[in-house]
Amino acid sequence: MNRFIEGEPRTQATLFPDQLDDYVTEENTVRVIDVFIDGLDLSVLGFKTVPADTGRPAYHPSTMLKLFIYGYLNRVQSSRRLEREAGRNVELMCLLGRLAPDFKTIADFRKNNTKSITHVCREFVLICRKLNLFAESLIAIDGSKFKAVNNRNRNFTQSKIKLRLKQIDESIARYLGQIATEDRVELSTSKNKVERLEKKISKLKKEVHQLNKSQVQLNDVPDKQISLTDPDARSMATSGRGTGMVAYNVQAAVDSKHHLILVHEVTTQGHDRAQLANMATQAKDLLKVDKLTVVADRGYYSGEEIKACDEAGITTYLSKPQTSGNQAKGYYGKRDFIYHPEIDEYECPAGERAIYRFTGTDKGKFVRRYWSSECIRCDMKPQCTIGKYRRISRWEHEAILDKLDARMERSPEMMKVRRSTVEHPFGTIKAWMGSTHFQMKTLKRVSTEMSLHVLAYNLKRVIKIMGACQLIEAMQA
Repeated sequence: MNRFIEGEPRTQATLFPDQLDDYVTEENTVRVIDVFIDGLDLSVLGFKTVPADTGRPAYHPSTMLKLFIYGYLNRVQSSRRLEREAGRNVELMCLLGRLAPDFKTIADFRKNNTKSITHVCREFVLICRKLNLFAESLIAIDGSKFKAVNNRNRNFTQSKIKLRLKQIDESIARYLGQIATEDRVELSTSKNKVERLEKKISKLKKEVHQLNKSQVQLNDVPDKQISLTDPDARSMATSGRGTGMVAYNVQAAVDSKHHLILVHEVTTQGHDRAQLANMATQAKDLLKVDKLTVVADRGYYSGEEIKACDEAGITTYLSKPQTSGNQAKGYYGKRDFIYHPEIDEYECPAGERAIYRFTGTDKGKFVRRYWSSECIRCDMKPQCTIGKYRRISRWEHEAILDKLDARMERSPEMMKVRRSTVEHPFGTIKAWMGSTHFQMKTLKRVSTEMSLHVLAYNLKRVIKIMGACQLIEAMQA
């Protein structure tokens, strides 16, 4: 092996044994984790820090937290893999003081400390706020679907059950036809084939019984959906047409300065329409500012949500979805009618004025109705409506939506800001997770797991921005 770098023999003894600390550089992330966790008052966050007087001593919560944060920072989320890493990884040996909990202890800690782990994630966000890492003026809000443990075949809705029952009926009819054919020809292999087909039919009949049972249970569920493996997981549509997965919808409010996640929340709703005010208000409270600008995509467009943000001092930027039924039929849409607020009238494409007639209610909202008496004599009526009059509806608080539309016209670049801000964290976290799903079940525990992902993401971002040594100094100050 001349002219190659040679290692030391494995049996070589040293006079002064190396310390584990010598194998960990000053810039290593384990030193940041160590300082961060040691600086927290875990008893205030809800962890049990006073050991029981009886039984075998437990591991201190700080030890388990360090193990989990290290694992999620290094894409190791499984409790069994964490157990293996604790016994062979030099960095973990140094961080945990050579402690190596078994996988059951690791899994139980994550399962039994759901709220407390979430509070740890928030504590790091508060540290980021003290370090002035947030822009405090503009945040982006978005939601993304993360796969649940539940398989699509273990999730049922009325339409899925109906389709599956139809498929089973067709399969049973086909198998019965094959059995009848085998009975007629009576070949040497017929007996074995008939037995195999009968087993298939028996299995399908058991599935029919289970499906009928699930169909009855659906009547007692508010959203008419059942998941057998993870009861809180829901079937959700994705961006692809006609596609979907059994998942959770994760909401996040992201700072536009360094793309740090301020607040997050795991929901079981497949849409984002009811999340704008909730996420924006949480972000505003965390930043402790009087005014805040929020940008989101059109999936968040809801009059009530936008009004709630406006009342809370939150300026919103989001596009209005073009879902006009009249435009889809080839008629003029509402955007073709110009509203004149000074006289409270609409101007139609023919130049006529639609005046206020009365106020009604629609889905709990007060709506003003307008139309013009000239509709019956208008030459453009075939392009407008098939009714006697073209009626225009206006929500009592629609002036807020008009202001939003005007803001979007003046600042169309806000959508680029949204895309480059909030999609970065989601893309990064999903890349870390790989083509897998959450490790845990039920909404409460999945929320805990998502908090660990968010904490790992924020921690790695801040280390990248400031450097490990500078961050340690700032946390110790």
